[in-house]
Formats: sequence, C-alpha cells, structure tokens
Amino acid sequence: MKHRRGSRMVVASVMAAASVAAIMSSYDARAQCVTGLPAGSIGPKSIVGQGPNGEKAASVDTVQLSTADMAKVKAGKFKVGISMQTMNLDWSQLQVQGITDTLKKYGVEVIGTASAEYQVDKQIADIENTIQRHPDGIISIPVDGTATAATYKKVSQAGIKLVFMDNVPTGLKHPEQYASMISADSEGNGQIAAKVLASCVPQGATIGLVNFGVDYFSTKERTKAVNDWMKKNRPDIKIKQVDFTDPSKVGQIAGDFLTGNPDVKGLFAVWDQPALDTLTSMRAQGVNIPVTTVDLGLESAIEIAKGGPLKATGSQRPYDQGVAEAMAMMKALIGQTPPAWIGVQSLPVVQSTVLEAYKTVFKKDPPAQLADACKKAKPACG
Repeated sequence: MKHRRGSRMVVASVMAAASVAAIMSSYDARAQCVTGLPAGSIGPKSIVGQGPNGEKAASVDTVQLSTADMAKVKAGKFKVGISMQTMNLDWSQLQVQGITDTLKKYGVEVIGTASAEYQVDKQIADIENTIQRHPDGIISIPVDGTATAATYKKVSQAGIKLVFMDNVPTGLKHPEQYASMISADSEGNGQIAAKVLASCVPQGATIGLVNFGVDYFSTKERTKAVNDWMKKNRPDIKIKQVDFTDPSKVGQIAGDFLTGNPDVKGLFAVWDQPALDTLTSMRAQGVNIPVTTVDLGLESAIEIAKGGPLKATGSQRPYDQGVAEAMAMMKALIGQTPPAWIGVQSLPVVQSTVLEAYKTVFKKDPPAQLADACKKAKPACG
C-alpha cells in the first residue's frame, strides 16, 4: 500500500511539474511575442517567392520609361480600363490610385473601374463590357483564375493589352495573351506572418490557418509560406486549417473553427479583412490568442497599434504595385515586352513600426484614429 501511495505521489508530482512547465512555456511565449524579434530581422531582405510559372522576380526598375518612351506614350493618347475583384478594400483603392495617378501623368485615360464584388459572373460581364468599349489596355485582378480564363483570352484576341495583378488565369501565356503580372512577394509576406506567430505560441502548440479555399496564386503562396516556415523552423507546432470561399462568411466559419478546436493557440488569416472578421468572432467567444495576417488597412493598423491579438502583418505595397502595373501597361502599349512577373518587396508591420509602415503603404501621414491608438499604447507603439 505504501508503495502504491508513493507511486501516486510521484505521478502527481510529475503531472504538477508538467503543468507548471506548460504554464511557464505559455508565459514565456507571451513575454517574447514579437518583442523577442528585432524589427529588422522579421522580414526577408529580398524577394524570396517565385512567379506563378516559377519565374524569378523582375525588378520594378525594368519597366521604367525612357524619355523616348514617355514621348511615345503621350503621343499615343491611349485608353485603359480597370477590372477589380472588389473596391471595398484599402488594398484595392490604393492599387487603383497608383494606376490612375501614374497613367494620368503620361496622358493615358482611365475609362472606368469595374468592381466584381468577388462574383465570377459579374467579372466576366465586366471584362466583356470593357472589351466592347475598345480600350487599348485592361489592368485586372481575376476573381477566379480558372473560371475567368476563357474571358481573359478574349482580351488579347481583341488586340487589347492585358496586365494582371496578383494572379494569372489558368492557361494564359506570356507574352502572347498577357503583358505582365505584378504582385507583392506573397511568400515573403507569409514568412513574416509565420515568424511573428511562432514567437507568440509555446512549444508544442497548435495553430490554425484561416485560408482562402480558391485556386488563387497570391493567397496560396501566403498559406504555403506559413506551412513551410513552420515545418522548417518550428516543427513542434501542429497546424490545422479551415477554408472559406465567400469572404463575407469568414466570421462564422472562423468562429465555428475555434469552437470546434479549443486547442488552437494562435491563428494566421490569409489577408487582413478575414483577420478582422476572425477577431470579431474571437471577441464574441472570449478568446484571446495571437493572430497574424497579410496586407495593411487602416482598421488592421489600428488593431496592431493597440497591442491586442493582431500582432503583425506582412504588408503589400499596393500603391507601388499600382504604379508598376501602370508602367508595365505603358511599356506594352508602345510595343515593348515587360517581364512575365514583377515582384514588389514585402514589408513587416508590428506595433513598434506601424506608424512608419502606414506612411510607406498609404503615401500619407497616419490619420488621427491611428495616431491616437498608437499614442495610448506608448512606448510599445511607434
């Protein structure tokens, strides 16, 4: 009997020690979350991803216009249409601003901007309607790379130059059917999100990925980058994934995922609006776990500034991408062949860098609500 009682005492001691170790591991993860990473070490120093067909990234410098090029563009009196997946994102608005500002500078007219609201049928109609207006070029981001492919092929058949943002529809060939595709380094941005999230969860933790379940190059690259980084650098972390196809339903899907997986100790959401919708679901459930994402909008910047669950984002530079798209289009309009894929450097954004990052991305000073949120969180913010 004494032996059995002693065994129970030993087991209890071991269990207690394990519990303390788990608590200490969790505490250490919270203490080191983000702050354990020097700001300059979070993001890659160069573009690490490849294009949709394995292309090495070309620099935005490759589409700069010479003096002779500028003269040809201005003399051409060209017209360009824009077809977006949605205009209800800061990202989309900055892209279009970068495009229109740049084209206007060289005398190219933007004849309209269509917004498909993530609906394939609407985007197909948008493209076909734009073709009927006989522009010289179309700049577009496909809603679905497979379902819209046949419609995009009609663009080159009509003698219209085509430049893509973020994704190339299935089967289209460069340079016969499109002039160029410009995107951020999605793999680099995914690595940023992974590295920060890993700093915020303890050994052996389970994390969740809120993923866009559509065959889409840039979002696939982000999620793949998170998976690959974790497997290489934090193989102790277990990964679960939930997919959505309708962005308007992310909150419900993420909420159900968290309810069914209470072991999840951190989340990656594939872009900032799904991350924000996931935060809403977390708060409704009283869940407080670290979240990272890709893209920077005003609302996500404020959340990062506050020092709440949203810890970091790997930001695109949408205005700069819009400038590059416009430059590539003008190169194509005057008969030149831009590179198949032009990559734009990733940008890590954490609480300590959020104000400067906002200026970099939005090309203006932070608005009052962001500055105030950061001021309240000093010295950690800004």
